[in-house]
Formats: sequence, structure tokens, C-alpha cells
Amino acid sequence: MDRNVTTAPDLGAAKPLPKAPTGIAGFDDLTLGGLPRGRPTLVCGGAGCGKTLFAMTFLLNGIQRFDEAGVLMSFEEAAEDLAANVASLSYDVAGLIAEKRLVIDHVRIERSEIEEAGEYDLEGLFVRLGHAIDSIGARRVVLDTPEALFAGFSDEGVLRAELRRLFGWLKDRGVTAVITGERGAGQLTRHGLEEYVSDCVILLDNRVHDQVTTRRLRVIKYRGSAHGTNEYPFLIDEGGISVLPITSAGLNHKTYNEAVSTGVTGLDTMFGAGGYYRGSSVLISGGSGNGKTILAAHFAEAMCQRGSRCLYFGFEEGPDQLIRNVRSVGIDLSPHLSAGLLRFETARPSFYGLEMHLARMHRDIEQFAPGAVVVDPISAFRGPEVEVHATLLRMIDILKTRGITAVFTNLCGEEHQPSHGEHGLSSLMDTWISLRTIEADGERNRALYVLKSRGMAHSNQIREFVLTAEGMCLREIYTGPGGVLTGSARVAQATREQAEAAARVRDAARRRRQFETQKNALERQIADLQAALEKEAEELAAFSAEAEEHEAGLARDQVTMSASRRSAE
Repeated sequence: MDRNVTTAPDLGAAKPLPKAPTGIAGFDDLTLGGLPRGRPTLVCGGAGCGKTLFAMTFLLNGIQRFDEAGVLMSFEEAAEDLAANVASLSYDVAGLIAEKRLVIDHVRIERSEIEEAGEYDLEGLFVRLGHAIDSIGARRVVLDTPEALFAGFSDEGVLRAELRRLFGWLKDRGVTAVITGERGAGQLTRHGLEEYVSDCVILLDNRVHDQVTTRRLRVIKYRGSAHGTNEYPFLIDEGGISVLPITSAGLNHKTYNEAVSTGVTGLDTMFGAGGYYRGSSVLISGGSGNGKTILAAHFAEAMCQRGSRCLYFGFEEGPDQLIRNVRSVGIDLSPHLSAGLLRFETARPSFYGLEMHLARMHRDIEQFAPGAVVVDPISAFRGPEVEVHATLLRMIDILKTRGITAVFTNLCGEEHQPSHGEHGLSSLMDTWISLRTIEADGERNRALYVLKSRGMAHSNQIREFVLTAEGMCLREIYTGPGGVLTGSARVAQATREQAEAAARVRDAARRRRQFETQKNALERQIADLQAALEKEAEELAAFSAEAEEHEAGLARDQVTMSASRRSAE
């Protein structure tokens, strides 16, 4: 007896899902290539969150960057309005239409003119859309809020069936489609079906927290592909849409042995490598007026002088004010700004939320491609410490993956011991320089010390520094009886030591004079004694000669007398 055997089809080796890049910065990274090619994608969200702009960007980038013609069918905005909306992004909609690479079809729907009668279907829409696709060979299609088609109908069963049929028709045509939809109550869309029949669902959100707006994007689902699952902040500005896709880049970034100058000669010598490691993160903390910004400006100037670009994020001072202020200490940043090596990005911290600041900074880094970044100060960011910590962690990951040396300034208290907040921030940093104020003898003096510097030996000394017309200058260590001295105490101690040294010199000179006097007196005495001794020796010699002569005379007389006696005999 024959058996009916059912065998599984041979699916062959698994192939990666084909994708259509959107050209939206960051989005293609988190979706690992873009939207599913030949399948429908739902982009949903509330009013003003950027659904239409996202869809238009996908369509126009496909035409200009990937040579894929596109069709936009709008159910709310006219073609002229859509073209005007994206004109500021350098998209020439009229030119693309004239080149037959783009078709915009506005389907005008007036709810007051709709009357429900008989069975309802989308056959007319399919014919109209199919003609537009065939006329230019479109590969991409955007349907902007097609739910307007169903505004006047009450039969939900028909609506759901026609929506399912619409998505199936798009997939059968093999076009990469983006359908936008309004956020519903308790569901992603008004009818609650689009998210189930779509192969990819993207949720855009425009959230307000503490009166600050932050736009966020999340990929709800993506059939057949891995993707980023978190919420990601995104920007809508003069550059279009950009998404920050990086939650954390991990710890596998490249490290460098090359050192870059701090911009202060005396400070370079406090590091074993002769400066900061390239690609490291540096924290400069201290109280108000301690010179944090000036030290950061020294670093920015040094990087520009070596021909490297520097991006300066300022949250307290505008560019002109900052340039003027640091010029007073001999730092002139204007030539580097004019040469394009230095760029300032300044904004009040309250203008954006933490994630929006991070997204803007990420975009600016991508555009400017700097070798160094200064963030002045991070203490300007307001929010829970955990969120600030997470934001800085993501920023440091972004910088480290690009080998960018970063200097962060942080306003802290005047205590001599690091605060709890500083400890939390310092754990993210490779190098930590603390600027402190030392109060003594009725004056305040500035000092710095290196708390840590990963990967290199560093000085453990507290160094006094002064701000002069030539910049920040570190003074040599001066230790007195009471320890390290600064300011007028240092001057007074130096004066005392100089006076004591001068007194010692005078005392030595006096003693030397006394010695010379005594020496001269003794030398004179010795000379007199020597002369007397020589005189005595001369007298002794004369006496001896006389005695010898006398003895000789006596001897002669005796001889004579002896001779005389012998003659008499």
C-alpha cells in the first residue's frame, strides 16, 4: 500500500534579510542596514513627532543616494506643502519630479463628502498607486496616514480586512513601503491592525519631562532581523533627522601609547608620559574661579597648534565671551577658529534634555571629526545622578571608539576631599586633575594635583599655580617648616630664609676678617721671633768663632811656649 509522505521543502542555506538603507544617520546602524526590502514598515507616533519627515527622508535619500525611484501618496498634505517642508534640507522635490524619479500623489479626502453605501474596498487606490509605481519604476513607496481613508466608515471588520489587503498588495508588488500612522488610545495605531501586519514597526515619541522635550525612537519589531531594542533619542533640525544609536559601545575600544600635551609645560612634567594619553578621558574638577576653563582652553590651543581639530562644547559661556576671557591669560583661540581647527557649540543646558544634548553632540562629532573634545562643564547638566552618569558613559564610549581625547570640566565644592558626586564621575575618567583653593594668612591661592592617571606614573605633589599674562604657570615646590607654602606665606618664608642666609654670609665674612687679623698678628709675631732667632744664631755663630779663635790662639801659644822651653834647655 502506498503511503503519502510529506517532506519539508528544501529551504537551503539561511540568507540574510535584504534591507533598504534609509540614509538616516544612526538609524541604519541600529537596524543593521535599514528597513526590510520589499516589505511594509509602519512608522507610528503622535502629532509632531516626525513621522512624515522620516518617511520623506527615506524616500528622497533612496532617490538621491541609492538610485531608487519613489512614490509618495499623501492623504493629508498637498504636494506643494510637502515640497516646501523638505526644501530646507536641500531636497529639490520639483527637480526630482521633473526627472521622473519621484511621484507625489495627493489623495484629497473630505470627511463631509463621504457617504457609506454598499461594500467598500481599496481597488481604486490599488489602481492609482500601481499606475504611479509603474510610471517611474518605483522601488520605494510612502503612504502618509492612509487611515484617513477610513475616517467616515464604521464597519471595523471591513476596515481591518482592507488594511490587511493593502499591506499584502504592497508586499506582492515587491516595493519597500513606509506607512505612517497616528498613535491610538492604548495601541500603536487607531485601528490596532497595522502593527500586526507590518514586518517592521517603528514608534516615534515626543516626550516632555520637566518642561524639556526629547524625541525618542524605538523599533517595536523587525521580522527576520536583529535590531536595537532600546529607546534612542533623535534630532530634527536643519540637518534633517539623525538618531543616536549607541547605548554603550562596550570596552573593546582601541588604546594609544601616544601622549598629547596638556598645554601647560609644568603640568606635562607631572605625567610620566609627558601629557594625556591620546583617546583618554580627563576630568578637571574644582571650585568656581579655580581655572578649570583656562586649563581646558590651554589643552584646546595645544591641540590646534599641532594641527588637530578641537570641538568645544560650552554650556555657560558663548564663544565670543570665552575667547575674550582666555585671551587675558595669553590664550588666543581666534586664529584657530578662523583656520577651521576649532569649533564652538554652545547652548544652555535647559534647552534640551540629557539625551537630546547627547544626540546633538554625537551629530556634531560625526560632522566635524575632531581629534579632541572639551565639555565645559558637565556639572551644568541637570537631572538624577544616575541619568547624568549614564549620559556621560555613552558620551565617553562615543569618544573612545573614535580615539578622541576628551577633557571634561566639573564644578564642585571647595572641600579638600573629593565629593561623592566627583567620585561617581571620576570612575568614568582615565585622568583626574583637581584644582583647589588654599586659604592661609588672609588670602586664597590656587593649587592643583593629579589624583589619578591610568596607565602611567604621575606626580603626587600639590603644585601651586598662578594665572599670568602668559597663561597658567606652575611654581616649583616650596616647603617650609609647616609644610608646603603658597602665596604670601611662601614669599614671607622665602624672605626670612634669604635674611637668614644673608646674616650667615655676614657672620662668615666677619669671622673671616677676624681670622685674617689673627693670622696677620701671628705671622708678624712669627716674623719677629724668626728675626730674633736669626740674630741669636748670628751672635751664637760669632761667639763660637771667637771661642774657636781663642782656643786656636791658646793652642798656638802653648806650642810657642813649649818650643821656647826646649830652646832654654
